[in-house]
Amino acid sequence: MMTRGGTKLANSMLVLAGHRLLSTTSNAAASDKVLSGILTGRTVGSPAWSTTFLVRGPIFGVRYSGTMALGEEKEGEEKKVSTTGGGDKNKDEKRVASYWGVEAPKVTKEDGTEWKWTCFRPWETYQADLSIDLKKHHAPVTFMDTLAYWTVKSLRWPTDLFFQRRYGCRAMMLETVAAVPGMVGGMLLHCKSLRRFEHSGGWIKTLLEEAENERMHLMTFMEVAKPRWYERALVMAVQVVFFNAYFLGYLISPKFAHRMVGYLEEEAIHSYTEFLKELDKGNIENVPAPAIAIDYWRMPPNSTLRDVVMVVRADEAHHRDVNHFASDIHYQGRELREAPAPLGYH
Repeated sequence: MMTRGGTKLANSMLVLAGHRLLSTTSNAAASDKVLSGILTGRTVGSPAWSTTFLVRGPIFGVRYSGTMALGEEKEGEEKKVSTTGGGDKNKDEKRVASYWGVEAPKVTKEDGTEWKWTCFRPWETYQADLSIDLKKHHAPVTFMDTLAYWTVKSLRWPTDLFFQRRYGCRAMMLETVAAVPGMVGGMLLHCKSLRRFEHSGGWIKTLLEEAENERMHLMTFMEVAKPRWYERALVMAVQVVFFNAYFLGYLISPKFAHRMVGYLEEEAIHSYTEFLKELDKGNIENVPAPAIAIDYWRMPPNSTLRDVVMVVRADEAHHRDVNHFASDIHYQGRELREAPAPLGYH
């Protein structure tokens, strides 16, 4: 037979367990209440713990979900601190990045001021070579050359019809297409290098540099001409079609693909030359050069839009030479890796 003291102790422990598992009050408060009853020898009031059990549902779900809940609570507290802590976003990002040991280095300019661009670094900038011959042209010789030439010429007609003389928007839209071939070619050469266990001769990096350079042209002209909604939709449609078409074309014939890009760059040179004529006539306002262009091409601080068009046109001329050169390598029955790539050729 259980004594009265033993009965009280058993009841008290049962209440304690019920509070720990099922009560909506905090565990600490429930424990203190029961412990106080044990120490003073008083019986704690009989709570409706069985009713609580029916309402609260499965005990194990409540008891053992503490780890996840604790993590979520900590995450919520950290977010709250970062939100209410003066809005110092950079400090919060630095804290998160340093947890993995990955921290972006602090980069400064030569004058000691902080470098504000994260999409490129000072060692990736350069001064464009404006002395390059802009009139060089590869006359079509073979059937593939002729096909590539007239393919590009046929694409120019709808472009002229759509943009007319809006050369700012034209340049912006042109760069969304021009940045695709280098990425596709570099990607396919990368996969080929992996499959064959062989070097690429530097051509992977050269083509990816070309794609990045064209993308920087786009980032620059975005500051000059803002795309309309239908122009954004056009970019999406053209990118889907052109990416897949060029992908298949490069798989079938890399020499045709590079030749076509060479002719595409020749057309780009012509378009930017017309852009310069409109600027010189005053039909397009010669606004100050965007800050991103000044830093990327190491241009003087007082540079204008005309100066930007000049350096972009020079870049297109270099891309023309690289792609015609790549096509010539294939026409000679050789592979690109057999000829050193013109890395850093801007």
